[in-house]
Parts: sequence; C-alpha cells; structure tokens
Amino acid sequence: MTRVRRWLPGLLLVTPSIVAVAVFVYGLLGWNLKVAMTDQHDEISQGSFVGLENFTAIWDQERWGISVRHAIVFTVVFVGGALVLGWLLAFLMEKGIRGESGFRAVYLFPMAVSFIATGVVWRWLMNSGTGERAVGLNSLFHYLGLDFLQWQWFRDPDWGMAAMAIPAIWQMSGYVMALFLAGFRGVPDELRESARVDGCGEWQVYRHIVLPMLRPVTLSALIILGHISLKVFDLIVAVSGKQIITDVPAIFMWTAVFDSHDPAKGATIASYIVISVAVFVVPYLVWNARKGKRS
Repeated sequence: MTRVRRWLPGLLLVTPSIVAVAVFVYGLLGWNLKVAMTDQHDEISQGSFVGLENFTAIWDQERWGISVRHAIVFTVVFVGGALVLGWLLAFLMEKGIRGESGFRAVYLFPMAVSFIATGVVWRWLMNSGTGERAVGLNSLFHYLGLDFLQWQWFRDPDWGMAAMAIPAIWQMSGYVMALFLAGFRGVPDELRESARVDGCGEWQVYRHIVLPMLRPVTLSALIILGHISLKVFDLIVAVSGKQIITDVPAIFMWTAVFDSHDPAKGATIASYIVISVAVFVVPYLVWNARKGKRS
C-alpha cells in the first residue's frame, strides 16, 4: 500500500500526457496504416482491405521515384553541410575567439526563424534570373563580374535539390554548432594536457582525444537532421511551391490527399515517411537504452 501511495501521484500527473500520445500519435499512426492498406482511392467509398498492394504499386509511379531521389539528394547535402559547417563554427568558438558571445548569438539566430520565413527570403536570394534581370545572389554575381557563378538554383533539373538544401543548412548549422560546442567544452582539460605532455601536437590531440569523444554528439546531430530532412515540407513549398522539379514525398503526399483526393495513396506515402524516420530514430533509441543500462 505504501508503494502504491508513492507512485500513484506521479502516475496521475502523467496520465493525461500518456492518453494524448496514445490517441493523437500512435492512434493516428495506426489509423493511417489502416487507410494505406485499403483501396480507398476517393473520399466517398469506405475501401476494402488490400494488404500491401498500395506499398508495392506506388513504386511503379514515376513521380514517386523522382520524389524519393530528390529526398535523398536533399538529405545528403543538408545533413553533410550542416554537420561540417556546424563543426567548423563550434571549432572556432571553442578556440575562444574575441566576441564569442556575439558570434554565437548570430549563428543561433536563424533557429528562431520558421522554415516558412526562411523559404520566403531564400526564394528571392535563389532567383534564377540572369544578366541584367538577375536578382538575389545572381545579381550580386553579375555586379561583381562573376557571371559564371550564376545558377538556376532550385530550378536546375539535376542539382536543384542540392540548392534547396542551402537554406536548411543556413538555418540549422547554428544548432549543430551549439551541440558540438557543448561537446568540445565537455572534454576534460586534463586529457588534453596529458596528450600534450606525451608529445601530441594540437591536431593529434583533436584526432585521438577530442573527436572520438564527440561521437555521441555527432550521432545525435545526425539523427535530428536526418529526420528533419526526410519529412521536409514547409521550406520547399515556401521556396518553390508544389513543383515536380522540387518534389519530395511530403509534397507528393499533400497533393495525393488534397489535390487528387486519394486517401489511400496519401496514407501510403505517409507510412513510408514514418518508416524512413524510424530507420534513423529507432536504432539511436536502442543504442541509447543499452548505453544507459551499461552505465
């Protein structure tokens, strides 16, 4: 009875959150999966169970292949760029440059801006006009006599999604910098001094001491950036709108549900997005749980 009195208040406190998560997260995920396994391709019929037919049939659609390829390009450029830039910024901050607090605020400021606002600004910066008609970055290149650097940006048929990742890198690199900076500051000075006493140069200290201790931070940043990139929607819509040249699974899902009025197809695409995010998140959660047990 004493044990019940001990944990009952805590259970009552978190019960509303548990119910809300069960209904509005896992309940809706289950409902989405149910719709994805039916042939409800309009908003009127109830649809009958067809199993995994929708999951296999969607791969025969050219637009799905294009959206998946675009998502992969965006993810690779965005995650790689944000990690590299964030690490470099954190390295500079870790060296104790003058005015560090001001630089840190400037680098973190983009996080306070929504992807919609970021997209509106970068839509102008990445305008594809050239020559005298150029605006944004292309206009800057024109007036500097660097016309060869002018580019179609997100309208480029081959590497448009790489350009689309630039605004996302700008917005999230400050957050990655904060993660890495915390990791840098968490490395004990005693370890660095011991390595220097043993004859290690500054590069060797970072290579053999600091960088290995940043692996958990790097993994966390990779998971966070990866799941953001796989479900990106608002940034792309704000920059280019719903165009096939910048199509990704989230936009394909939106058009399938609200433009084509095909709930089963939209639910199928949403299920694939959830699965792709789970591929990033679940291994990290398992690794973190095992690490907690070992410690």
